[in-house]
Amino acid sequence: MNTNTKVDFIVQAGGKLTGNIRVPGDKSMSHRAVMLGSLAQGTTHITGLLEGEDVLCTLAAFRAMGVRAQGPDRGNLTIEGAGLHGLKPPSRPLDMGNSGTAMRLMAGILAGQAFDSELFGDESLSKRPMKRVSEPLAQMGAVIDTADGGRPPLRIKGNRSLHGIDYRLPMPSAQVKSSVLLAGLYAQGATSVTEPAPTRDHTERMLRGFGYDVDVSGATARVQGGGGLRACNVDVPADISSAAFFLVGASIAPGSDLTLEHVGMNPTRVGVVNILRLMGANIDVLNAREVGGEPVADLRVRAATLRGIRIPQDQVPLAIDEFPALFIAAACADGETVLTGAEELRVKESDRIAAMAQGLHRVGVDAKETPDGIVIKGGKLRGGEIDSRGDHRIAMSFAIAALRAEGTITARDCKNVDTSFPGFAALATKAGLAIGVKTV
Repeated sequence: MNTNTKVDFIVQAGGKLTGNIRVPGDKSMSHRAVMLGSLAQGTTHITGLLEGEDVLCTLAAFRAMGVRAQGPDRGNLTIEGAGLHGLKPPSRPLDMGNSGTAMRLMAGILAGQAFDSELFGDESLSKRPMKRVSEPLAQMGAVIDTADGGRPPLRIKGNRSLHGIDYRLPMPSAQVKSSVLLAGLYAQGATSVTEPAPTRDHTERMLRGFGYDVDVSGATARVQGGGGLRACNVDVPADISSAAFFLVGASIAPGSDLTLEHVGMNPTRVGVVNILRLMGANIDVLNAREVGGEPVADLRVRAATLRGIRIPQDQVPLAIDEFPALFIAAACADGETVLTGAEELRVKESDRIAAMAQGLHRVGVDAKETPDGIVIKGGKLRGGEIDSRGDHRIAMSFAIAALRAEGTITARDCKNVDTSFPGFAALATKAGLAIGVKTV
């Protein structure tokens, strides 16, 4: 598709969500599976891979560094790993697309290589703060130059001797934790990261799956440098962040009864389920099981009367990517919903607090920004036109909002939905959303 092409969602008011669907594979795990498979010795087989644009950028980056891979084809990818020290110097800067996850984790990996490299991204990613990884990596001996304000592109000097550190995260961030731990694979001695609140632990789990010992004690994760990764098979579950839009949609739309299949239920990611249940949502966890070290289940969600709540602080890092969808739930709830402690939302693909507040105002909802959160008073949603600011989660959240709106909702600038959820409109249509896609 031409990079200048604009995509709008035009969603008719009303409807309900029914049936059984499976959303695409988990984006966080897909990135990590490609990365660790490329750095392992042997052949890694991945199933359920998310074939979104961001994950494809990560795969293209490793191919540019000499890694051979077959696929992806319908979620299947086979990678011939190069080993921790087998990557080749890329002939060009590496494009991370729209993904902060990819850029921050890759910075940790590339800090340990023998060659220079450069990471860049799209307009949105180029505005995101990278000092949060460049500073701890510098403490380990890495040399990383950034643009003004600590933003991309990142120019990483090779052939540096890294040493382990004990790093305390100033704020919860799985991306920073993972970047430091991945650099720790190349460092002399032990590297530990202590977090102030739990964040997703896919990196720790997947490292163990690839045969690398990770010691987790309380809030601290530790790796010892000098080991190696062994190829394995990875089954990527459906992404709970993508499932969140349908969890909210089926909760707010009268008559809905929807089952989401094979959803990843990692305990560091289930904040969206916990928060919706606190609001009164009717969500059943069925067929709970474990696949490749990750908990998985089917989620049945039926329409319910939601109520506003004060979101517990301990749930904020467990639902950080799902808050745009949760804001729609709050807009449809009885009473007031208050979120605090979520300043991280201001430095995502967009300032998600500002973008959602503006969008909610456009459809008639009382939403007041605070420095670290938002206060939303539930009420009636009218139709309207929303600027998604090129942020995939803003676009999909307002598409789902149309289920309870009194008129058509048009979400502008939705092309980046393909970064995390290719086929969103088609799957939403299958479930019952009256969504049209317009290219302009």
